Amino acid sequence: MNDKSIGLIELSSVAAGFQVADTMLKAGNVRLILSRSICSGKYMIMIGGPTAAVQSAINAGAENANGCLIDKFFLPNVHPDVFVALGRTQVAQPNGALGILESFNVATLILAADASAKAASVTLLEIRLAMALGGKAFVTMTGDVGSVQTAIAAGKAIISEAGVLVNAVVLSRPHPDVYREVI
Repeated sequence: MNDKSIGLIELSSVAAGFQVADTMLKAGNVRLILSRSICSGKYMIMIGGPTAAVQSAINAGAENANGCLIDKFFLPNVHPDVFVALGRTQVAQPNGALGILESFNVATLILAADASAKAASVTLLEIRLAMALGGKAFVTMTGDVGSVQTAIAAGKAIISEAGVLVNAVVLSRPHPDVYREVI
């Protein structure tokens, strides 16, 4: 499947999460990226796929949430690094500076990660969502110092505007051992 878009639904009920995931997958030709319970007893479903299919699946899922919908988003034309960072299965080689964006909100963090990847020549290393983070989320990225600063500024603006910024950091020359914790 050629993923161009990403969508996410967050629910207040685990049982509703299974029902909504089933609805979304039946509504369009989409790929399930994540479907799981997250901190504080909520449930998150993330899908990827062609733009129209993802939009249709998000709409169908939201309509079938039965009062349990907390949040949803749809993001067309996602930067390919976002998909790679969400499913990190291979270790990326660090390339200079290290940037970290941290958000109180999963959906906003994904939007910020996409904006960061589009704003500068950086490599997204990992997007970690909600689990063992008290519902928070963060993204790590690497590149030359100027690019990481530009990317972090772009992502920080989105998270700040939403009022859910926890922190944003750029390490220009991180100790090599720091990368072992990142990737």
